[in-house]
Amino acid sequence: MIGGTPGTGGTLAGPSATPATGASGATQDLLLEATKVRKQFGGLVAVQDVDFTIQRGAIVSLIGPNGAGKTTFFNMITGLYRPTSGRIVFNGQDITGKKPHEVVHAGVGRTFQNIRLFGNMTAIENVLVGLHHTLKGTWWQAIIQPPSIRREEVRAFERARELLEIMGLGERQDDLARNLPYGDQRRLEIARALATNCRLLLLDEPTAGMNPEETRQLTQFVRGLRDRLGLTVLLIEHDMKVVMGISERVTVLDHGEKIAEGTPDEVRADVRVIEAYLGRGAAGRG
Repeated sequence: MIGGTPGTGGTLAGPSATPATGASGATQDLLLEATKVRKQFGGLVAVQDVDFTIQRGAIVSLIGPNGAGKTTFFNMITGLYRPTSGRIVFNGQDITGKKPHEVVHAGVGRTFQNIRLFGNMTAIENVLVGLHHTLKGTWWQAIIQPPSIRREEVRAFERARELLEIMGLGERQDDLARNLPYGDQRRLEIARALATNCRLLLLDEPTAGMNPEETRQLTQFVRGLRDRLGLTVLLIEHDMKVVMGISERVTVLDHGEKIAEGTPDEVRADVRVIEAYLGRGAAGRG
């Protein structure tokens, strides 16, 4: 079971403290703006000159058939790939081609399509990895352990425990990550991403492998996190029930090209989207 309503298990205060609730309550300025972003691997164009924006406080889904370029686009935002051309601006800062740790410092956190936890570390140790960049102590201070460093470590452990409690993993904090059930591993990844104090949370297929009840709970939980923390959420998701139920805006990629963008209802009715998912004959059969 997913943890309780965000905020009931702790303050979970992040860098963006002003709540941004729903499309009508979200501020109108842009948090992320990608302009003519392209990624080319030799002769293969994986992402083709995509323009993309996210408003602060929004929940946006990026969808498309397998191989459409969705994860490649994520990887360019988070610094795993350097764009071949184009520009990515986050919170007023040009992050085009920045290294992953620089993007994290800027305020972008993410999970992965294939779970990338440290399997031989405990749940709380995995979350502490996410908190590492917020710590101020140097390596030599970690050795001699002055009082300021001990206090910082105590605060880090308290924060990690708080995040695990909120994600419903409080009783599993000492379990090795590899021993956790699949759904718990997914939630642990989100806890680790939140530990970076991100403003933009990128979720790559967060409900993959979950049963319908786990999917429903996680969908509600993500919306609750956004509303209480003022987070902005961008997710890749293949479950269209999740996409249509949580998203305020949907962008569709096909063969690296943006083919549609709009509200869930607008995208659902778009002929090019129907063709991309069901084949060219499907639109005419509707």
